[in-house]
Amino acid sequence: MNADLVRGLALVSYFLAAVAFLVFLLRESESARRGATVLVAAGFAVQTVFLILGTLEVGQLPVFNLSQALGFSGWALVGVYLLVSTRFRLPVLGVCVTPLAAVLVFVSALSRSRPAQVTPIFQGLWLSAHLVTAFIGYGFLALSFLAGVLYLLQEREIKAKRTGGVYRRLPSLGTLDALNHTSLTLGFALISAGIVTGAVYAQVTLGSYWRWDPKEVWAFITWLVYAGLIHQRVTVGWRGRRAAIMSIVGFAVLCFTFLGVSHLLTGYHSFANLERLEMK
Repeated sequence: MNADLVRGLALVSYFLAAVAFLVFLLRESESARRGATVLVAAGFAVQTVFLILGTLEVGQLPVFNLSQALGFSGWALVGVYLLVSTRFRLPVLGVCVTPLAAVLVFVSALSRSRPAQVTPIFQGLWLSAHLVTAFIGYGFLALSFLAGVLYLLQEREIKAKRTGGVYRRLPSLGTLDALNHTSLTLGFALISAGIVTGAVYAQVTLGSYWRWDPKEVWAFITWLVYAGLIHQRVTVGWRGRRAAIMSIVGFAVLCFTFLGVSHLLTGYHSFANLERLEMK
């Protein structure tokens, strides 16, 4: 089976789902909503096949450079969205998720070909556990960010008494705050698991749980930011606008840790170093 063709099918599915969700937003078409839901689920299933094929080919999840990492992020984001949709019926969230997923998968398609086999340092269940928990955690925190943005938008429109048109398709403030809290809690638990499994993987392959690598330091800083937000929600009772703003701030820190640190700071987590080690 041609892996590039499979990925292309996933990309087309996400793109068409984004168009269908936009039609739903503008015209409140139930058929468009149902079609979008089917398309995004189909795209996720097809991309899952692509990732399985890539894993079988190289012996590890194909996440060895920035393009591949972005593609895997798109898969995780869509998977999290589909899971959350079983509890929160929020088709308007699909308007945000599907275009982003399409862009991420498109960028991943620009990645160079995978090697026939990766080096032993990139193989093992601990690395797989680290990647899966971390990226799915990122997906949940991305939803927390989107819920925060939609909360602030809905709050502004309510205060301005503009509740007609597309704005009446936005979820209630209570629903968005509940989505923020659920996504934040699950995302924090998963990135915590990602840090722990990453530390175990480092011990197994490098002989040390912690090496003060810039990515490790910023991952811990990101963890502290989200730990502080959860603490404030649980003990102080932060809700609504304040929690939404902090979710946006936390996601900004997360994006810098994921993208900025890997490019601006040197270390064994940098994408340039990962690509170099991949071929050894």
